[in-house]
Amino acid sequence: MSPTYDVIVIGLGGMGSAAAHHLSTRGARVLGLEKFGPVHNRGSSHGGSRITRQSYFEDPAYVPLLLRSYELYADLERATGREVATLCGGVMLGRADSRTVSGSLLSALQWDLPHEMLDAREIRRRFPTLTPKDDEVALYEERAGLVRPENTVAAHLQLATRQEADLHFEEPMTRWEPYKDGVRVHTAENTYTADRLVICPGAWAPDLLTDLGVPFSIERQVMYWFRPSAGTAPFHPENHPVYIWEDEAGVQVYGFPAIDGPDLGAKVAFFRKGVECTPETIDRTVHDHEVTAMAEHLAGQLPSLPGTFLKAATCMYSNTPDEHFVIARHPAHPESVTVAAGFSGHGFKFVPVVGEIVADLALTGTTAHPIDLFDPSRLAAAPA
Repeated sequence: MSPTYDVIVIGLGGMGSAAAHHLSTRGARVLGLEKFGPVHNRGSSHGGSRITRQSYFEDPAYVPLLLRSYELYADLERATGREVATLCGGVMLGRADSRTVSGSLLSALQWDLPHEMLDAREIRRRFPTLTPKDDEVALYEERAGLVRPENTVAAHLQLATRQEADLHFEEPMTRWEPYKDGVRVHTAENTYTADRLVICPGAWAPDLLTDLGVPFSIERQVMYWFRPSAGTAPFHPENHPVYIWEDEAGVQVYGFPAIDGPDLGAKVAFFRKGVECTPETIDRTVHDHEVTAMAEHLAGQLPSLPGTFLKAATCMYSNTPDEHFVIARHPAHPESVTVAAGFSGHGFKFVPVVGEIVADLALTGTTAHPIDLFDPSRLAAAPA
């Protein structure tokens, strides 16, 4: 049997890599186990960019965590020299009563966040790439922008390794069990023991957290890159913000500036318009009809964007029924197991602070961060 660790972290994607970093920084002897290689593209933590924002329409309760996450992203850049966050500004756009606009405004007002409200005429003047209807408005947030998922994961792995975390790739956990006062974890290669276990399963939550009682669902999502017909200059970050745009039917599209040169153009995606799947059954092929549907949707909002389709890629959302996270000590194993799962398509901007929270819970059982919203007991009785 291998040496005993203080904490074993299962999954080294966004949340798991951050947890390994924060745990090892605090002096814990950490073993990380990952099913795939480092910074892989088989789950959710890939695709070149994710939106970050503070005027959070999902719930004002997220704002304190976002403020801390911004601080930790800055720390991560300083510690590694990697580009992980770009604050190019962002607009939350739709009708005034849409969830995207009204929810963002609620958070901004509740937490006194700097913001501007723009009518359609002002949106078109400030951001000529956007063509809202006359009855649409936007909340503009200067400190919105994007974070780089691959760079963020690589940075956290780099720092965890620097602190002598033992990170094993291509070595998935096959099972775990309580063992003495801690846990025992099995892989095809070895058996490991530790005082504590952290499970950050991403899209594998339905398999690895069956005893949690939470009805996770996995959703296939598609990310698209187009070269604008007018060229990429109007879509550079100094001209074109990140955006989430909700139409009158409630369909949300989100997008980014052209941040990686003309060969990659500008990235766009539907926020919640996916198909249920599993990590084993997900269709990794992006079909012509999907590209056409996205191009047709964009034509009414950003008419110069769907000029030339460049590429597409799939990823997965791991959803909870209410689309809020699950971050907690495992109720059946509160002394030894911490879980972080169900990030429901809006979790990556929280990666650094989730790592901090998970380290708190694993090592001390509590955290000063406000996480009552993420208690799994709220979902345990929900129908599957």
